[in-house]
Amino acid sequence: MTPDPMPVPGRRRLILAGGTALVLASAVAAFGLAGRAHDLRQAEDWSNARAVPTVALAHLTRGDATETVTLPGSIQAYNRAAIYARISGYLKSWSQDIGAHVGAGTVLADIDTPDLDQQLDQAQADLVSAKANERLAAITADRWRTLVAAQAVSRQTADEKDGDEEVKKAAVDASQANVRRLEAMENFKKVTAPFDGVVTARNTDIGALINAGAGGQQLFEVSDLHRVRIYVRVPQALAADLAPGQKATLDLPQYPGKSFEATLVTTSRSVSENSRTMLVELQTDNPDGKLWPGTYCDVHFEIPGNPSLVRVPATALVAADQGMQVAVIGLDGKTALKPVRLGRDLGDTVEVLDGLTLTDNVIDNPPETLQAGEEVRLAAGAEAPKLAERAGAPKLAERDDKHEVD
Repeated sequence: MTPDPMPVPGRRRLILAGGTALVLASAVAAFGLAGRAHDLRQAEDWSNARAVPTVALAHLTRGDATETVTLPGSIQAYNRAAIYARISGYLKSWSQDIGAHVGAGTVLADIDTPDLDQQLDQAQADLVSAKANERLAAITADRWRTLVAAQAVSRQTADEKDGDEEVKKAAVDASQANVRRLEAMENFKKVTAPFDGVVTARNTDIGALINAGAGGQQLFEVSDLHRVRIYVRVPQALAADLAPGQKATLDLPQYPGKSFEATLVTTSRSVSENSRTMLVELQTDNPDGKLWPGTYCDVHFEIPGNPSLVRVPATALVAADQGMQVAVIGLDGKTALKPVRLGRDLGDTVEVLDGLTLTDNVIDNPPETLQAGEEVRLAAGAEAPKLAERAGAPKLAERDDKHEVD
């Protein structure tokens, strides 16, 4: 049986199918080109938005009638003595440990000095010998004076005996002085406190070899804590505002929420060339012993202020070749660099003597690449510029962190 022949499509049908496929391909290509163009425009918009610096405004304040300046201080004992041995030997015993309250003359330790003991014994023996020689010389001289009176010997010989007697007396005096010196040294076998205070250090123990003088090891340290001294280094800009009699308050880390009163008693009246600071000394009573030597503290001074001055955060300042400047935002939303003349440095803030008002929109932490006339945008949640809103000028665009490329 012969198979049926396959139907051959007509020419019109083939042309229609080809045209349809061509239209579909063109539509797909056009849709793809349109989507790519949209993505390119969106990426360009995102890049342009990121190219505009995002800034925040600094908080400007007006000066007060009085300013509180906080500086680091160091507490020291009113009197402090490092105790060294005056004689060499071995530590026989010690009787006062750190933290002990002692009075003037309290024995802190005993030193065993066998060498010194032998020297004293020898000196005492030399004194006995010198006294015996002096008595013999005195008897001899007296006898020769009798013989001279009887004209039995020459006057010259008698004078020699008198001179020998004087020499022997001088030897006795020298021996007595040596004995007294060694006896005084014997008294140093007992190490004592020089004044009323607290033992704040003990650096020796029984059997330790003791060397005399400051070249040896420090044995003890005694501090007088009934009153303490507080030393503070004040910047040169504030030095003229401090004078003896001025009050201050102290804050210590170990006593949170508790303050101590102190009085400035003297200043060095000299500025260090290395740090450009002046050393000042404050004092305060310490009846309960809560203030310890070597303690760090924050010292708060009240100094006269100037309400007419503007204070700006130190982070808003821009150092330039022409001097110090600040970056401000103008009515048109663009930046400008204004030169300023600075006053006292108060730590976190700085006084501005000239070139700035409270109505200026100062940029805090301006980027290093920021130029005058550059457009900026405010960070999300930042305070709006004061002048722009009041004058009705266009507001700055706020940062939109959600603007991303799809």
